Amino acid sequence: MAVQEARGGVGAHGGGCTCGDCPHGARAGHRQAVAAFLLKRDEFAAGHGLPAAVAHSASASRQWVSEELTQSAQLVAERGRAEGEAWLARLWRWTAYTVWAAVVLLLLVQALTAVGAGWSTARTAGLLAAVLVAGALTAASWLHRARGGALAPVIGEDNRLSTSRAVAAGWVLFVAYAVLVLAGRLAAASDHTERDALIAGLDLARGAGVVTVLAVVCGIAVLVRRVVGLRVLGQRLQKVRADRPRAADLLTDDAGRGSFTDIQYVVISGVALAFAAVRLARRPDQLPDLPWGLAVVVLVSAATYLAGKYADGGRPVVLSVVRAREAGDLDAPIRTGDDIEIRGAGLVPPGAQGADRLARMRVRIGPVNVHVPLVPVAGGFSNPTDTALTVPVPADVEPGRVEVQVVTAAGVETNRYTIDVTE
Repeated sequence: MAVQEARGGVGAHGGGCTCGDCPHGARAGHRQAVAAFLLKRDEFAAGHGLPAAVAHSASASRQWVSEELTQSAQLVAERGRAEGEAWLARLWRWTAYTVWAAVVLLLLVQALTAVGAGWSTARTAGLLAAVLVAGALTAASWLHRARGGALAPVIGEDNRLSTSRAVAAGWVLFVAYAVLVLAGRLAAASDHTERDALIAGLDLARGAGVVTVLAVVCGIAVLVRRVVGLRVLGQRLQKVRADRPRAADLLTDDAGRGSFTDIQYVVISGVALAFAAVRLARRPDQLPDLPWGLAVVVLVSAATYLAGKYADGGRPVVLSVVRAREAGDLDAPIRTGDDIEIRGAGLVPPGAQGADRLARMRVRIGPVNVHVPLVPVAGGFSNPTDTALTVPVPADVEPGRVEVQVVTAAGVETNRYTIDVTE
């Protein structure tokens, strides 16, 4: 499919637009750029497409291939950012549609459950509260339409959906809805005894579990932002900005792998929210009395999530530097012009596996900044990797003891490793 799109140049809408001026054009332009890049990478990996002027030299051909892939990857990154902005710009409509679809679903459920039991004031209050919450979310979506609509508050600084903010937002919306239901019932109550009972339903003794969970998840959302920010500034955590947020961000890490801490936090919070919603439906005259056993389970889940944020990441480290030896080469010390293999851990940050991010990596060999060449293989790159990368020692490096240091795609510097370069 990638080869067909690259060679066919299929357009977006009729005229074949690939510009970033409209969502359709941005999407098509990004797809075509990705297809062209994949085609070029696979051709180079198979040994095709090299000009005759550099084909005789392994180092020259590797450098030429790396430059070609870097330029193509930069185009992919530009088209990806354009598509991400267009996607966010049209997301606010989908968030508004989803919110009002939930209101319609609530109306249908209330209508079905009212058969035989009759329509009640509580149902009217619940529907009006849903309309008010949906109206507020729709207004927020329009005001933040350039940043994802109603999802703007839960999008982190790295342009990913934040799990902690999403969970906190869910509890905030639920508690606001529950209070609006009680307010609607209180406004419609004509009997003095009924009004006193509704006011008593807001007592802390009735909703202590819900209030405690709300306070903890909101505190976790604020604390996680602070912890991540400080760890990034202290170079103990590497963060790479995403092209656009995705729903999978709630359950995965920055590299797209499933995260246990995120999954258990979302699942347990979702189950607790569902239980609280059923309690509110059964007892619409008071705040949902979330049992302390379930509340403690949510608190343990939140503590696990926070501990995971402290444990994630780590500063990249260089463990060793050796002379890269090809088959048939004699053992020798490191000289200028030789390739060196840098072995370590955390050299490629999570989410930086794309060619445009890999091309930003640099290695300082003494006073010289060396570009890390991209070496394509079928389906990816053999250089650089998270645990090793290979670079040439430039001729500008003076013989003697020099320090080697890697600068990752996230801008984090590793430790300095000293090597001996001979003449």
